[in-house]
Amino acid sequence: MPDIDKTVYRGGAGEVVEKKSRFIATVAAVSSKEEAEAFIASCKKKYWDARHNCSAYIIADTVDILHSSDDGEPSGTAGKPMLEVLMNEGIKNVCVVVTRYFGGTLLGTGGLVRAYQAAVKEGIANSVLIEKHKGIKAEITADYNDVGKLQYLFASNQIEILESIYEQQVKMKILIPMELKDTMEEKVVDITSGKGSLQSVEEVLYAPVEGEVKIWKKELKKD
Repeated sequence: MPDIDKTVYRGGAGEVVEKKSRFIATVAAVSSKEEAEAFIASCKKKYWDARHNCSAYIIADTVDILHSSDDGEPSGTAGKPMLEVLMNEGIKNVCVVVTRYFGGTLLGTGGLVRAYQAAVKEGIANSVLIEKHKGIKAEITADYNDVGKLQYLFASNQIEILESIYEQQVKMKILIPMELKDTMEEKVVDITSGKGSLQSVEEVLYAPVEGEVKIWKKELKKD
C-alpha cells in the first residue's frame, strides 16, 4: 500500500449529452466488491428505464480488484474506457455507474468511448476527492517551559496538535506524518533536553477534508 491513497470522500454525479443521448455518471466511495456491486444494483434500480447502466470500480486490497461492464454496449466501448479514467486519475475504492438514455442516433465506437469517459470525468469533477496519508497518533509529556518550543516545532512542520491537557505537566496529543516520525522523536528529545518523551499510540490514515483533518483508524501490521 502506498503512503498516499487517493479516494472519494463524497461521491457526486455528472451528465453529458451526445447527439441527444444522455450519459449520467454516478460516483460512490466503496471499500469492498460487495459494496460496489450493491451500488451498481441500486443505480440500475433507480434508472430502470435506461438502455444501459455501465460500470467500473477499483477496490484497494492486497491485490487491487478491477471491474468493468459494458452492460450491452459494444464490447470495449464503455466499461473499460470508464475504468481507464479511474486508473489515470489514480483513484481507489471507487465505483462509477454511467447510465445511458439512447437519443436515437448511433454514436459509433469512438463516439461511445469519448462519451462514457467524458461522463466519468464530469462525475469525478462533482465529487469530493481526498488523499489519505499514513500517520502516527502520538503523545508527548513535557514541562510547561517547553510547550512554546514544541508548538513552534509542530507548526513549522505542519503537524496537527489534536489535544493539549494541562496538569502538573503538559500532555500533547499530535498527528505525525509517517515520514517524519523518527525526525520528530529526535527533535522532541533535543528540545526538552531529554525530559520530554514521544510515545506512539497508533498508526492511522488521515486527510485534510474541507478545512479540517479527518482521521481513520488503521490496524498495525504484525511481524
